[in-house]
Amino acid sequence: MGKVTAQALDQALRERGLRATPQRRSVLRAVSELGHATPEDVCDFVETDSGDTVNLSTVYRSLELMEKIGVVSHTHLTHGSPTYQVASHVNHLHLVCRGCGRIDEADLDLARPLADAVRAAHGFETDLAHLSLHGTCAQCRGDEDTGHGHH
Repeated sequence: MGKVTAQALDQALRERGLRATPQRRSVLRAVSELGHATPEDVCDFVETDSGDTVNLSTVYRSLELMEKIGVVSHTHLTHGSPTYQVASHVNHLHLVCRGCGRIDEADLDLARPLADAVRAAHGFETDLAHLSLHGTCAQCRGDEDTGHGHH
């Protein structure tokens, strides 16, 4: 999982005339440690981490700010809330299981032939960093013969 240090966050915020508050640091730590985190996941993490009650709208504002400065990014993996991850960790496909809800990762290069074919046929440039594939994982299908680990 990609990590962003508190120092990197401090520097990114300072360059834009903003402060790295303890709450912003805690939000970033949550995204970094949780991997694919919804704002609700981040809020729970921050509350457990700090022992304080945190308003979900404050978490959303912190995530939006960090996305604006390029520290985190989001994608929509389900019909629910967006899922956030550190910006340096977007070089993979998301494999979302409809059965158990697990999110696995796959090499982004697997999608390049599809993106090239779509561009050639439609002139459409695919944003691979936001690509997620939905289906059924090997475990839910009962297929243990994949050779890939699970998260």
